[in-house]
Amino acid sequence: MTIEVSVLSELKPRPYAQVRRLVRDGDLLLCSANDPFSRLIRWSSASPWSHIAMAFRIPSLNRVMVLESVQQLGVRSVPLSTFISKTSTGTHPYPGQTSSKRLYDFAFGRLGDRFAGGEIAKIGLRLLLGRLDIRLPDSLGPRNEFICSEFVAKCFEKAGLEIPWDGLGFVAPADFANAPQVEAVAQIRTQ
Repeated sequence: MTIEVSVLSELKPRPYAQVRRLVRDGDLLLCSANDPFSRLIRWSSASPWSHIAMAFRIPSLNRVMVLESVQQLGVRSVPLSTFISKTSTGTHPYPGQTSSKRLYDFAFGRLGDRFAGGEIAKIGLRLLLGRLDIRLPDSLGPRNEFICSEFVAKCFEKAGLEIPWDGLGFVAPADFANAPQVEAVAQIRTQ
């Protein structure tokens, strides 16, 4: 089931505590933000989705943690409550959606991997080559430095799950929203 932009207006935002109880290991958090970098991602992917992360429960700590790759820090883990209350730069919250998938080891094993500026340049080159209908050379693929969606895609790949994409630019948050096996289950009220 494709997650359309209409989900942001049709799926009523629910209180954090209510959604927190629904979250399961590997659930996706799709986000739509308005900062300049997010607008560039949304424009380049022709979609409302600008960021993606995954949630995991740590029952012994009574925590729901989010794994994501962010520009300044790379792959990190933050509590779900922090994730919905601040962007990676510590400002306004992301409006986000959750949807179900399962995975684990690779995601936690990548904690601390970089989100490198060079990766952004490679993505730009991949986008240009894609527009010229030139297939992506292997040397331009991610190498343990990830943007958010490539991190989540690699986690899925390690779990034997493929997210379909065109192979011409980069795996984008929109590719997850367009995957037939992903569905929106909740929108978290962020304010």
